[in-house]
Amino acid sequence: MTMSQPVDSAVSAVRTYIEQHRAAFLDDLAEWLRIPSVSAQPDHGPDVRRSADWLAAKLKETGFPTAEVWETPGAPAVFAEWPAEDPTAPTVLVYGHHDVQPAAREDGWDSDPFEPVVRDNRLYARGAADDKGQVLFHALGVRAHLAATGRTAPAVNLKLLIEGEEESGSPHFRALVEEHTHRLAADAVIVSDTSMWDENTPTVCTGMRGLAECEIRLYGPDQDIHSGAFGGAVPNPATAVARLVAALHDEHARVTVPGFYDGIVELTDRERELFAELPFDEEQWLHTAKSHATHGESGHTTLERIWARPTAEVNGIGGGYQGPGSKTIIPSSAMVKLSFRLVAGQDPDHIEKAVRTWATEQVPAGIRHEITFSPATRPCLTPLDHPALQSVVRALGRAFESSVRFTREGGSGPAADLQDVLGAPVLFLGISVPSDGWHAPNEKVELELLLKGVEASAYLWGDLAEHWSHAP
Repeated sequence: MTMSQPVDSAVSAVRTYIEQHRAAFLDDLAEWLRIPSVSAQPDHGPDVRRSADWLAAKLKETGFPTAEVWETPGAPAVFAEWPAEDPTAPTVLVYGHHDVQPAAREDGWDSDPFEPVVRDNRLYARGAADDKGQVLFHALGVRAHLAATGRTAPAVNLKLLIEGEEESGSPHFRALVEEHTHRLAADAVIVSDTSMWDENTPTVCTGMRGLAECEIRLYGPDQDIHSGAFGGAVPNPATAVARLVAALHDEHARVTVPGFYDGIVELTDRERELFAELPFDEEQWLHTAKSHATHGESGHTTLERIWARPTAEVNGIGGGYQGPGSKTIIPSSAMVKLSFRLVAGQDPDHIEKAVRTWATEQVPAGIRHEITFSPATRPCLTPLDHPALQSVVRALGRAFESSVRFTREGGSGPAADLQDVLGAPVLFLGISVPSDGWHAPNEKVELELLLKGVEASAYLWGDLAEHWSHAP
């Protein structure tokens, strides 16, 4: 049987295989979820390693000829590879992570977070959705793909890179990718660490914003001094930092740093139309945001602001006396922490230079300043007409038997490092939904959606091979 046969027979074969292996798949997932692979807690270091070993063994059992645990200065990652029989087939790298957020019963869980429980066709456990469930669905998906097509190897050269430090900020991930660039080389990257709009609206994410962060410290007098004896006659760093922040945006909420918007890939009319098609309830969104009004760059909707426009945010500000009562001083120093969400076309190095120049011009004479930038994350964006993206859309639409809509992510992640280092487009295939409660008590995954993820994975490899056989 091949993917060129009528859709109903291919779909039937995939679904039959999944149903026959559903119980074993969920047993495997529960076994993996029992390993408390919390990368942020040193005491769980052995568990993170045990999680990596478990996954490598399971992928070998699945049929991957190669499944290795890759060391880093922190937690280990897992690499697996299954070559296609056709040497001209495209190469696809699947990214996910096997570490999880901290969790304890006393945080508000209704059951032990590391003892999976099924209630109302939902699987509750830390990592059920983020990200073990979404990693493991590829193992059953590739077996369903083989069973439905009669193949002995995937239609694409399939690689997996499952890291162990995503929940700790991926501190060693880029270096790992750079070290193994040759083995990780791919025509496309599939990220399965993401979500859909909701249970009834299958969506594909087409991009993520990048991130640049800095701390600016302003220094005035060499020590706190009396505001009566010296006030009004020397510059005050707390006043200077307030003016700096006030100057960051204009009256239209646009960032005033010269050159900040250089090179931005603007939203097309079609992309704006697609965003507008989503069933977005702004009042509900505000409730989720625990906020009381929307605000942002003029001329853009809320979804456009959080997905496709860059930002400058004040994350923290301080200086001077903060205790009870008053203390009449001119403080010796003040500080502000800023973060900049970046969109396609923006270069973090250019943003850093622009912010440094802007801040220097804002700071008055008599105030010394220091700016420290953290390592940046680049934005990533895949065009709507990219052939690999179209394959993801078709595979997901086939599984859900409905049209697929498009989203972007407002946050940042290690996917951008894969795009940057490997030079491959990043696509997102995820089936989690907002109610799954990532990082929260009672994290869960909807079992029917999880199996739809298996199904979409099963369709994807054949579709990619058929429609993208001459990968660039």
